[in-house]
Amino acid sequence: MIILGVDPGTAATGYGVIKVDDLPELIEYGCLRTSSEQELVERLKVIYHKIKAIVEKFSPDEIAVEDVFFNQNIKTALSVGQARGVILLAVSFQGAKVFSYTPLEIKQAIAGYGRARKEQIQHMLKKILNLSFIPTPDDASDAIAVALCHFYSRKLKNKII
Repeated sequence: MIILGVDPGTAATGYGVIKVDDLPELIEYGCLRTSSEQELVERLKVIYHKIKAIVEKFSPDEIAVEDVFFNQNIKTALSVGQARGVILLAVSFQGAKVFSYTPLEIKQAIAGYGRARKEQIQHMLKKILNLSFIPTPDDASDAIAVALCHFYSRKLKNKII
């Protein structure tokens, strides 16, 4: 099974692709960047096309996208929400099931603590995926964490049902 995790953003959208048999294996990860000099509509187009290309390349069975976290800056929250909407649209054409997780749920699943710092999450990703490095940048490691959160949540849901 292939799971795509996405951390939405207008400046940087992180993605992480994991393959899951018994244990999760990192396939690819990265960060899609847009220029702040571009109009928002142009940035959203770039995100749409790049996410669509990733979905076409890996044909994920399931896709997990981080929910928008409302912070102090309403303008930022709105633009991230728009990026998230474009991402959901781009992945919807592939036919995979799409799931959403809050930052709290993701941190809880990866570090066992919903208020874990980014560095803690990155160290846990290194350990869980048996990597020789800490995945960076932050947006990419966040996306890997989203994919792993879905893997763990999915496993738990299957055991309950």
